[in-house]
Amino acid sequence: MTHILIAGGGIAGLTAALSLHAAGFDRITVVEAAREIQPVGAGLNIMPNAVRELDALGLLDDLEAQSVRTRELRYYHCTGSLISREPRGLGAGYDWPQLSIHRGNLQLALADAVRERIGAAAIVGGVRLSGLSMLADGRARVHLEHRDRGTCGRAALEPDVLIGADGIRSTVRRALNPDEGEPPWNGMLVWRGTSRMPEDRAGTFMFIAGSDRQKAVVYPMTEPDPETGEVLVNWALAMPADSIDDASRGDWNRPVPVTKFLHHYDGWEFDGVSVPEVLLAADGAFEYPMVDTEPLERWTHGRTTLIGDAAHAMYPIGSNGATQSIVDARALAHAMATHADPAEALAVYEAGRRPPMTELQCSNRQLGPEVVINLAHERAPGGFADIDEVIPADELAAIAGKYAATGAFDPGTVNLGSPYDVLPHAVR
Repeated sequence: MTHILIAGGGIAGLTAALSLHAAGFDRITVVEAAREIQPVGAGLNIMPNAVRELDALGLLDDLEAQSVRTRELRYYHCTGSLISREPRGLGAGYDWPQLSIHRGNLQLALADAVRERIGAAAIVGGVRLSGLSMLADGRARVHLEHRDRGTCGRAALEPDVLIGADGIRSTVRRALNPDEGEPPWNGMLVWRGTSRMPEDRAGTFMFIAGSDRQKAVVYPMTEPDPETGEVLVNWALAMPADSIDDASRGDWNRPVPVTKFLHHYDGWEFDGVSVPEVLLAADGAFEYPMVDTEPLERWTHGRTTLIGDAAHAMYPIGSNGATQSIVDARALAHAMATHADPAEALAVYEAGRRPPMTELQCSNRQLGPEVVINLAHERAPGGFADIDEVIPADELAAIAGKYAATGAFDPGTVNLGSPYDVLPHAVR
């Protein structure tokens, strides 16, 4: 029986475990550095192409109960002028919805499904991969560290397949690419958080607003609480670090006071949703550098490969981080199920996923569909009364259509159905 070790218990790693199990693999171990998977983080938008894959895994009903369907996306100029409004999900002609959900809720749902379907021992917490070396037969010798209340244990394993799903600072990626260095920073800082708001102050749509210097993303991600009437709202802001007092590159998940950046968003209100009001209702704020990773020339070395952010971390644009991690996981499981040789399977997976993800990474560096905000500000810095005089409708449509085609998440492609469904052990 093939033993598959997955480094990382995030969205990519857990979806990979479920997808591999659905394809007939039983010996799957997910190692996660955190002792327990906790509902941390902020919001995610899961695009219909990934929702389709979660539906194929039998998870859609559970996830819909913890999320809201994203029905409309609006782009605004920082002065409040509307640039465009686009239907999303079912309203845009997809056969699956787009979902706004708290990252922690999605991760917990995936983890619960892994334990239920594969077994309680499938996820091993408090264990991190500290390094690896390649063996002559293509497998990896994996070095693990286990920390628990001050004690530290070490072990080594030689799994049949190793999947690096350990995020943007992946140990697996670093071992395969020792000269790569730190993820490059574009000079922008991102602040993220969640707020509980009265339903009538939160809006019913997702919006992205701003200029060529600063942006705000806001959307609800729960239905109203039956007792309080409040909804949970996700927000993310971005500005150049050189605009912020005492700014530095920072680090992941660094807590900062909302007052550090609140005043930069005075007067930002879009069709009744006030950004300052959202921020003042926040539970807290976390600061991040806006980084991605350089596209790799290869993800796969023998029987080791990368998925998700470990493979192709990209700027937080176009709702493609978690979305593409989910698709990666399904594509990998499909390749494993339809090719008897694991090394060949991983090569086929990479051949199908790496080129479009490289293109998507590069597109996000050019701001993807959010470039319309920059264009509007460059052409009409003081705002406008008629967007058609600034960006014609056919130009707006072409920008959105090109980005959707790049990631293969246009309605026509998505509605063909999942290309990754297989019978268990299709070739075995």
